Amino acid sequence: MLEHTPSRAGDALFKAALWLTAALVVGACGLILLDLLWRGGPAINWSFLTEAPRNAGRDGGIAPILWSTLLILAVALATSLPLGLACAVWLTEYLPAGSRRGRVVRVSLDALAGIPSIVFGLFGHAFFCVTLGLGFSILSGGLTLACMVLPIFIRTSEAGLSALGDDWRRQGAALGMTRASVLLHVLLPAAMPAITAGAMLGVGRASAETAALIFTSGYVDRWPDSLGDSGRALAVHIYDLSMNVTGGDAAAYGSALVLMTLIALINAVTMGLSMQWVRHKDHRT
Repeated sequence: MLEHTPSRAGDALFKAALWLTAALVVGACGLILLDLLWRGGPAINWSFLTEAPRNAGRDGGIAPILWSTLLILAVALATSLPLGLACAVWLTEYLPAGSRRGRVVRVSLDALAGIPSIVFGLFGHAFFCVTLGLGFSILSGGLTLACMVLPIFIRTSEAGLSALGDDWRRQGAALGMTRASVLLHVLLPAAMPAITAGAMLGVGRASAETAALIFTSGYVDRWPDSLGDSGRALAVHIYDLSMNVTGGDAAAYGSALVLMTLIALINAVTMGLSMQWVRHKDHRT
């Protein structure tokens, strides 16, 4: 009886297609980064990072805008990551497989993930700014971004937890471990790559949002005194410089380069912390 084996030519063609796809993706990212370095690199200096903007952003720096961006991201991540991880655990570990409630939640999350950011901005303005009385503030912007991050983070974390077979859970139960212990010491470390990927995707989307923040965190470029103050994010600043300020292209490219560097640093820190946590759990185990 002859066995059907894929031809070597087919394997080579498929492998070449994969390498070509990866090269195109890396090449596109590299071209964007090179363009930002070429156009925005000359604008980066110490005063650009430590001074406030002047002359509608053409001169000065981005210090208050960078600080506002960090505060907005901190609010968004501090809100979305714990809630998202708890929801993912509930969907995978505490709901019966194929339950109606689980299907409704998953469909709702998929729908929310596809909603345009402008709709989240209008919702954030109506709910956080007006209904809750937070006004145009960093807190309103951060909570609105948290609503945008949650669907992506929950679904990614859920996929990581669901990919783990039931044998992991049975072996923990056979050893006398509680469900919480199995979750904390076995399942979460094993699913940490997917959880980290979800956090990175969330950071990437939250950092680059413009429309949602214009309606919630505001447009002013001054130093915020608290989370209740309005603050301009880097993405909003880049949009304003490139669209509304004549002669602001150099500062816009410099701000874009800073934003990409900030996203890369946050992703590196997130990856490092997750790997350190996994190694700590493995060492204790």
